Amino acid sequence: MSDLAIPIVIMLLMVTGEAVILRWVRRQPVDWHDVVFNLNSGHIVLWLFRGLEVVCYGLVATYLSLGLLDAWPPLLMWAFALLAWDFCFYWLHRLHHYFGVLWAVHVVHHQGEHFNLSLGVRNSWYSSLTSIPFFVLLAVLGVPLHVFVVVSILHYSMQFFNHNALTPKLGLLEKIFVTPTHHRVHHIKDRAYSDKNFGGTFIFWDKLFGTFASLPNMPYTYGIGGPRSSANPFWASNVPFLRYLRLSLTPSEKSAPTAISGFSIFIGALLLFTLVVGYIYQYGYGYDDISWPQLALFSFLVLGSVALGGMTEARAWGFPVWLLVGLSLPLLFLGYYGWSQTYWQLPMIALALHSAWVALSARGKGLSAANPVEEPYG
Repeated sequence: MSDLAIPIVIMLLMVTGEAVILRWVRRQPVDWHDVVFNLNSGHIVLWLFRGLEVVCYGLVATYLSLGLLDAWPPLLMWAFALLAWDFCFYWLHRLHHYFGVLWAVHVVHHQGEHFNLSLGVRNSWYSSLTSIPFFVLLAVLGVPLHVFVVVSILHYSMQFFNHNALTPKLGLLEKIFVTPTHHRVHHIKDRAYSDKNFGGTFIFWDKLFGTFASLPNMPYTYGIGGPRSSANPFWASNVPFLRYLRLSLTPSEKSAPTAISGFSIFIGALLLFTLVVGYIYQYGYGYDDISWPQLALFSFLVLGSVALGGMTEARAWGFPVWLLVGLSLPLLFLGYYGWSQTYWQLPMIALALHSAWVALSARGKGLSAANPVEEPYG
């Protein structure tokens, strides 16, 4: 299953590399807490539901396909799949802005207040679930499962790139493809802009359907306004649904601030995400031959992501839960189960050391990041 893990590794390296360039080369402020949440938001739960999306697509392709593409030359079929996927995504994205129950999923992505690569992986736990109805049409038409998976990876990679903070305007490419300049428009706080530029890879869908807008020549900020969302991925993914249903259950206000720096928590998030990569490498989408070690690892990864959110918000329980996760992983998997692969040993030992250090350092006060005003870009 290494073919599924490779894009995740590249993504993690690019997020880290961009943050390093912004902070230490360009000397720009980086909100490490925001980067932590962006990495932490969908995490392993989103991957679980991504696997369910693939399973559903495979079932439809097997039992309900009309086979309309069976006689097509492979090159033509791949070209159709590339275009059709992006067409489906355009309408998926646009309707997620117009229907309340779908916006309750997509709002997690738009709550990000800083435009960088980590924003490209900021998603609700349920993003893949609400994608299913929009893509199964491709299965009905006859796009094979393996083509759907590869095309999805290509398009999501393009969308990830379009969140980077370093790329200037791209000349003629701006007329065909969605670029970071186009996508910045979509993340501006003003609804007159955030309800524009829905395309994933090709910008001509927006021009065809009247939803294209250029970057404004005035200062702007990103996000949606209002109270800042919870750093706990459980609450971040579920509070929008509670509000949609007009239920009042919401997390309490954050505790007193902590001396643990955002960068220190970011290191913990990287270590935990490295174990997510290991999970994907070993178990793929996770629906074949489910075992107790797999369930235990999945549970600890979810618990770790919640603990990172707790530490970011200085919750009293965040640090002991992070310590529990950090110490339990090597004891259970390296000790009890005897996992000997280097890609398990190194991050688990490093995570144990990190959790112990954080637990000892959890005292004092810290500072929260501001929401900057960005000048017109490019």
